[in-house]
Amino acid sequence: MSVEKRSVWRILRFPIIMILAVVVYGYTFEVTKVNLDEIRSETRQEQLTRVIRELARPRLLTYERIDTPTELPFAMPCGPELELPEYGPDDRQLIIEPSCGDPGVVIHVRGINFSPNARGTIYQVPPSGDIQLRLEDFIADDVGEFEFTLNTRERPADEAQLIRAVTKEPIGSVFNPVQVETEEGTVRSPRISDASYDTWDKIVETVLMAFLATTLGVLLAVPLSFTAARNIMKDITTTSLRLGLQILALPVGAVAGVVVARWMQDASTLLTDDALAVVAGLVVVPILIAFILRRAFPAIDDGPVSPAERATRIGLMVVSAAGAIFVLFLLADLLTDFGRWAIPRLDRFDFIAGFVAALGDILAAIITLLTAFITAGVAVQLAGRFVRFLRRVVPDAGRRALSVPVAGLAGAVLMAILGQGVGWLYQLNDPIKTTWGPAITGAVIGLFFAIRSLRKDKIGVGLGLYYVARTIFNAMRSVEPLIMVIVFAVWVGLGPFAGSLALATHTVAALAKLYSEQVESILPGPVEAVKASGATRMQTVVYAVLPQVIPPYISFTLYRWDINVRMSTIIGFAGGGGIGLVLQQNIRLLNYRAASVNMLAIAIVVATMDYLSARIRERIV
Repeated sequence: MSVEKRSVWRILRFPIIMILAVVVYGYTFEVTKVNLDEIRSETRQEQLTRVIRELARPRLLTYERIDTPTELPFAMPCGPELELPEYGPDDRQLIIEPSCGDPGVVIHVRGINFSPNARGTIYQVPPSGDIQLRLEDFIADDVGEFEFTLNTRERPADEAQLIRAVTKEPIGSVFNPVQVETEEGTVRSPRISDASYDTWDKIVETVLMAFLATTLGVLLAVPLSFTAARNIMKDITTTSLRLGLQILALPVGAVAGVVVARWMQDASTLLTDDALAVVAGLVVVPILIAFILRRAFPAIDDGPVSPAERATRIGLMVVSAAGAIFVLFLLADLLTDFGRWAIPRLDRFDFIAGFVAALGDILAAIITLLTAFITAGVAVQLAGRFVRFLRRVVPDAGRRALSVPVAGLAGAVLMAILGQGVGWLYQLNDPIKTTWGPAITGAVIGLFFAIRSLRKDKIGVGLGLYYVARTIFNAMRSVEPLIMVIVFAVWVGLGPFAGSLALATHTVAALAKLYSEQVESILPGPVEAVKASGATRMQTVVYAVLPQVIPPYISFTLYRWDINVRMSTIIGFAGGGGIGLVLQQNIRLLNYRAASVNMLAIAIVVATMDYLSARIRERIV
């Protein structure tokens, strides 16, 4: 660029930038509908003033109110001069013009020295005093005055009638509470308002909902975070033959785990009707398992293990695992039955029994899932051992040739499973679209990658898992808990449980990202030292990675709990329970003083959480 062009650009750069800024902000104002006339509107200003004043007076206390009458005689028709009461300079008083008239006469009523902003009703009271004829409602101004014109009722009488102004006046004060008699009995005025009680219940619910969501999120985010750490996953490689066999073994192991869990659950139900049999099973079966394991793994080995002895040990381990599953199902049934039995007997502490029963239900629900997960892992490990066996007995050329059809079959099985999932999701019943088409596509993809990897015979599966984990976490974080709670509310119903699940789901993704980034920033020295000593990958993580990440993990967890407390106030607007639900109801009902109590409680809790988190981080981190 020549010197002249540079000079011209320097001269025109600022005006061009300013013109672009004016265009951008002008279009922004147009899109966001900025309207200053609404701000200057007197109606809007009055509404804003009213709302701000309501929010500035949270209804923390409530006062018992009594009907306070102020009355003045009124003649209908006119007769002898009426005897008017004498008022002091600060007394409530009515001024009526005229003081008498024909039936249905129009009168001008003025009130003085009423409570500021007091609300009341004007009545016409006949001489008998048995009834009150409602004439008009009124609201006093800021100094306790009001005046208006109204029509009287056509109720002529020889004696004087009364024009009565009745307001409900609070009694007692914060510094001088009084005892009053109500229909419910003797109460103290002022007393804590219903809004304060409701806010206390819901704010406790909010904090515990956030605590449960954070706990569930941490339990899942900690192990998942390592799959999203590049420095941990990048050096994980395998052969195409091993990867293909492990993919084939994964669904087989999962199905086998589900079948075994179902068998053990059916066997445990045979004992659930007899509590003594359940207790006996919980005692006897673990003893048998301990005996079997001692037989399978003696304290001192005499020498090399023969193939027959190895097969015996594997069989004993399988029997012990099945027995352990059986015991877990018995334990789940015992917890559930005991908790339900104890609920009506623990009175005020029935929540403990409910928690025990819920633990039983949770344990019963996850045993099958855990069993399928463990057996799938065992199947994958056995597939890896089988590949090592083939490495000893089959030459390299034979293993590479075998890897091609195995990879094709693995790709077909994997894509067929995904096709079944898509078919269920979109209600597709065509097997060509849900099974055969995906299977053929997967087979072609598997054959392509297997042939491509024949030269190196190594596949970097770690980075593949890393990108998959990152993608899943980013997708989960992109959906806010306010949206997730709508889905969970359909599943489990409206309330704090749906809110906890929504917060937990988002917490898993958010903490997994933060945890994984912390793992990626660890010092490489300890990791290399542990690896040099011959440690396995799991030992490297335990002894070199975890000591470096535990303090920031604690810090991130506390910070996430603080976030969940604030988020839980929002998801209540979508049916997630907590203080947000009450706040939404009060705002919709224009009950701003009660809403002010809710917002005050939220502010106090958030400030308290911030203070406690800072103190805990100072001590631990």
